[in-house]
Amino acid sequence: MYKKRILYFFLIFVSFLQAQNIKTIQLRSLQENNFSAIVPLGTALVLSFDDLGADSKEYQYKIEHMTHDWQKSRLLSSQYINGFDQNYINNVTNSFNTFQSYSHYEVKIPNVNTVITKSGNYLLSVIDASNEVVFTRRFVLYEDLTTIGVSVGRSRNTKTVNTQQTIQFSVNHPNIQINNPGLEINVAIIKNNNWNETISNLQPTFFKPNQLLYTYTNKTNFWGDNEYLNFDSKIIRNKSLNIVKITKDDVFNHYLYPHVYNEFLEYTYNPDINGQFVIRTLEGNDNDTEADYALMHFTLQVDEMFTEKEVYVYGAFNDFSISDTNRMYFNPNTNTYNASILLKQGFYNYTYATIGADGLVNTHQINGSFFETENQYTVITYYKPFGSLYDRVIGVGSGFFNQNR
Repeated sequence: MYKKRILYFFLIFVSFLQAQNIKTIQLRSLQENNFSAIVPLGTALVLSFDDLGADSKEYQYKIEHMTHDWQKSRLLSSQYINGFDQNYINNVTNSFNTFQSYSHYEVKIPNVNTVITKSGNYLLSVIDASNEVVFTRRFVLYEDLTTIGVSVGRSRNTKTVNTQQTIQFSVNHPNIQINNPGLEINVAIIKNNNWNETISNLQPTFFKPNQLLYTYTNKTNFWGDNEYLNFDSKIIRNKSLNIVKITKDDVFNHYLYPHVYNEFLEYTYNPDINGQFVIRTLEGNDNDTEADYALMHFTLQVDEMFTEKEVYVYGAFNDFSISDTNRMYFNPNTNTYNASILLKQGFYNYTYATIGADGLVNTHQINGSFFETENQYTVITYYKPFGSLYDRVIGVGSGFFNQNR
């Protein structure tokens, strides 16, 4: 029994180390500058990631159909996939001419072994040789059966008129008969392709022939937040956008310009890619295997430590998640929060998030929240008629904030 416990904890420790070695996870369509994994049914998605162990491990992907609220659906895999729901990732290449060695893994879905036949929410898991889940990613496949008009405007609540945005939308369904929208239709609003910022469980406010209207004034409000900060590490040996200093150890260290906290910050327009990142290098021909890794040093200058708050670097580079790898630590000698994160060369958006005792992620305490911020909102419409086994996705619409609205 004692030996079994040792083996169990050893396997957990190995899995933790392996997860720490996984970097630069991307699940995107082949369309350039499209960072979304919400695509029409039949569209190719590419999953890619790096393993810093650089020893060509055997990884598999697994695909599961989910309900509108991300529970496992009642469908068998044979009902939504032609082929196999679990397969090895065979496209593996090693890094070339980089200080940080890694193996690059890539798989395209659909492929000869896996063809998805139904729309809906899907969970993609990557599994190691011990059959442990290393990481998961969500994606959505939709049928273009409805037209969804999305309007993004300034909050109508006088208390949040300067800090929040409200989303109103319509679902136009001339080709689908919806008998009971309250039971058959579910919708979700997602901000900037971040599943952690989602509003769902909405009922239509008005019904018209072949049209559902969702015209809430407060229930569909999101914090506007601010435009994302950014840096560009496309040149590993020389300073580039927002990088103030470079040193060399086992890998290159890139020090970003310190960000100074200002509670009276005013909005300034600054184009961004809504928290996403693009891998690129000017020192090689293949971004996948010739882009190097650099230890990025983030510094947040404050007057004093935040009371009962933890601070994190936040962005799509780690799927907008909160973990020790992106936590910042306070230095009382310099009145700064600091974090060092190993990231592949490229252009990155990021911001700072805080977490208090309530466990909620706050993305506007440090960088402010403004109604003018240019955010993208995506509306997903799910349809499950009486007697159906699964939630179809019958339409997707998107909208941006327009300051002239």
